[in-house]
Amino acid sequence: MPNGAASAHLYRPKLVTLLSEGYDARALKRDLLAGLTVAIVALPLSMAIAVASGVSPDRGLCTAIVGGFIVSALSGSRFQIGGPAGAFIVLVAATVARFGIEGLVLTVMLSGLMLALLGALRLGSLIRHIPHAVTVGFTAGIAVTILASQLKDLGGLRLAGAEPGPIAPKLAALAQAAPTLNGWALALGAGVAAAIFVLRAWKPAWPGMLIAVAAASLAAAFGHLDVATIGSRFGGVPHGLPAPHLPAFSWELMRQVFPAALSFTLLGGVESLLSAKVADGMTGRVHRSNMELVAQGLANVGSALFGGVSVTGTIARTATNIRAGAASPVAGMMHAAFLLLFLIVAAPLASYVPLAALAGVLVVVAWNMAERDEFVRLLRSWRTAAVLLATFGLTVLHDLTAGIVAGCALAALFALLHRPAPEEGA
Repeated sequence: MPNGAASAHLYRPKLVTLLSEGYDARALKRDLLAGLTVAIVALPLSMAIAVASGVSPDRGLCTAIVGGFIVSALSGSRFQIGGPAGAFIVLVAATVARFGIEGLVLTVMLSGLMLALLGALRLGSLIRHIPHAVTVGFTAGIAVTILASQLKDLGGLRLAGAEPGPIAPKLAALAQAAPTLNGWALALGAGVAAAIFVLRAWKPAWPGMLIAVAAASLAAAFGHLDVATIGSRFGGVPHGLPAPHLPAFSWELMRQVFPAALSFTLLGGVESLLSAKVADGMTGRVHRSNMELVAQGLANVGSALFGGVSVTGTIARTATNIRAGAASPVAGMMHAAFLLLFLIVAAPLASYVPLAALAGVLVVVAWNMAERDEFVRLLRSWRTAAVLLATFGLTVLHDLTAGIVAGCALAALFALLHRPAPEEGA
């Protein structure tokens, strides 16, 4: 079977290619099992990312259902799984804090249109040329920022006012709130993180995140522990999806959210194509980068119509999909269908989930995101170290866009300064 390299330039979803080649019951069985496996992983993760982003958990599930389905149906990769991602937590939280939910939804829709435009203009290959040191730097910076954002819920801390966004005042406010530490919350959050790590090492095929969160929920409910839960903060999770609707629009609001939409677009393009590239490395296939950007763009538009947050290709869930034996994009579509089934049938159970347990999940996500060995390796060369640390530092202390722009500019400067001089007479 060809690996897809000859058709990598086409604007044709991999699902269409698959159906033209033939799809049988055996492939469907593999896709159903893989889809269920990924849904089990995505269920607690989608809610955790939503809560950490400052929105209700149902918006995370909505994003995984609507956005995930569209990504798989239209993707330029056979195995890509789309949904809410930890990398967007900081951007989404900052956008919600500044513009509210309607401003966030408009930002997501605008970024979706821009992603689709990038794909239509065949700019997918350009995004993939972002220097490796920049990618490692901003990923590590996001991981640190996610970890800092979870300290409040992990320890059940009670702040006197709103939690600051920038990391320095955030840590100062958390330090002042240290006397309000809730021991039960810390025990649940740390226990969830530890359980996930242990299960991953001992029984890697088991759904460690779901098991850990379910156990913490049972302990909190039957032990009558005084900890915040999804129910106490958000009032639970509604059954089913909301009716689609256009976000509130005005030219002034669009002007205000445009810089945030650019950041969403840049991160979404990079994350999605990195995820597709990881899938290529695991399967020996070649994805269609421009078709992938179009799919991600339309998925964000779809998510926004249902009130969801930003959608991107997710490396961990895509890798899980492949390891679970997925045969085609149908697996990703099934993962979305299984999540919708949970929302319809078992949504009330989400009310019992402690917020500290979700924080424990994101501690693990942050740990896995930070490519520690690669970070250290890149420090051995002063040029890559300068690019890496500039990207990392600005991502943590300022924002993602500043980190990526500074890292790319520094890398380009080094490339120009060390370009070999042309030979005389050439």
